[in-house]
Amino acid sequence: MTDKTILSALNEEAKDKLEQIGEADILVGIPSYNNERTIGHIIRALQYGLAKYFPRHKAVIMNSDGGSTDKTREIVQETSVYADLDTIFVEHPVHPVRTLATPYHGIPGKGSAFKAIFEAAVQLNVDDCVVVDSDLRSITPEWVELLAGPILIKGYDYVAPLYFRHKYDGTITNSVVYPLTRALYGKRVRQPIGGDFGFSRRIVKTFLSKDVWGTDVARYGIDIWMSTIAINEGFKICQSFLGAKTHDTKDPAKSLGPMFQQVVGTLFYLMTQYEDKWRAITGSRPTAIYGFRSEVPPEPVPVNLKTMMEKFKAGVEENKDYWLKILPEERVEEIQKIASFPLKKFKFPIQTWVKVVYDFAIAYKNTEKNVSSIKEGIVSRLVSSLVPLYFGRCASFLIETRNIPTYEAEEVIERLCDEFEEIKPYLVERWFV
Repeated sequence: MTDKTILSALNEEAKDKLEQIGEADILVGIPSYNNERTIGHIIRALQYGLAKYFPRHKAVIMNSDGGSTDKTREIVQETSVYADLDTIFVEHPVHPVRTLATPYHGIPGKGSAFKAIFEAAVQLNVDDCVVVDSDLRSITPEWVELLAGPILIKGYDYVAPLYFRHKYDGTITNSVVYPLTRALYGKRVRQPIGGDFGFSRRIVKTFLSKDVWGTDVARYGIDIWMSTIAINEGFKICQSFLGAKTHDTKDPAKSLGPMFQQVVGTLFYLMTQYEDKWRAITGSRPTAIYGFRSEVPPEPVPVNLKTMMEKFKAGVEENKDYWLKILPEERVEEIQKIASFPLKKFKFPIQTWVKVVYDFAIAYKNTEKNVSSIKEGIVSRLVSSLVPLYFGRCASFLIETRNIPTYEAEEVIERLCDEFEEIKPYLVERWFV
């Protein structure tokens, strides 16, 4: 990961508007890009939530936009619920929410949008910063209290979301990020890249002090980077149950390859930064959890098994010679055997998948240690060659769980997590040589 330091993600107009606002207690940030279909609902839910749960707090809603060409920013500026509050609440908020929509500066990506939000939080000297995704359709006013309350009332530094998600939503989280993070650092944070978070002032300043804003962290690596820092640097963490998550889901076989590379590349990079933290950790334990655990079923997520299988088999054929240079020979042979299975008998065993992930992490570490000027290209090649294997594991999970409900599929994910923890000595023995 190369680093090109970005001086500021806020433009001068945004800084002037923030200066006019002065100080605030709560900042709610929404990173966006062409979200005109959903952004109005999100703004209304946030305004209602701030009015209901924090009526005496001065709050600002900030849309950090990545250059939308639709009406996202216009809708943010025009949306207001305050004329209707007398029909909903007995008490009006003492401080009506100020709303700001601004493009961010920096390399395109969610991380740059977050950096602008964090800079605004520091300039406003807020006690609490909340961020929510811009494609949400299930957000309610209660999310404000569930994400901000643990910070303002209970003194937590980091609030991660906990959702009831469809079994095929969040495949990167379910197959790699959650089980690997849990096994490495010993904390069960179920949605470490969930997109909706609460932050204390202290942790926001820590994020801004890190010199990573010109790397893949500024694209899609931001969520796992924040979660890893929160777990490893002494911050008080909890999770809040937000109900079913309904958003603009993506078929993993069609659109999640680039995101996988950036998230998993960041995850491997963080393993090199916190190796002294995770080396001796065994097992895992849960965090505190807030919110009422409802059982509202999430919307189904479309998946294309045929496309997954095609990408898996084509990727194996394309990468098998390259893998022999970076993986144990027996692992490549296992992968080729799996790729030879017909669809009716196809299975990517979880033990093999865990060792594949650990083997790739070790290869990343060795590459990161031994390569200098051409490191970025080699690392990119390494992580991108893991993508077809991710498709293979997703296909296997889909086949295994297609006839069971989501809550039972969650048990399959938990078994995968147990396997990551059980096989962790394999990683430790080969990493620290």
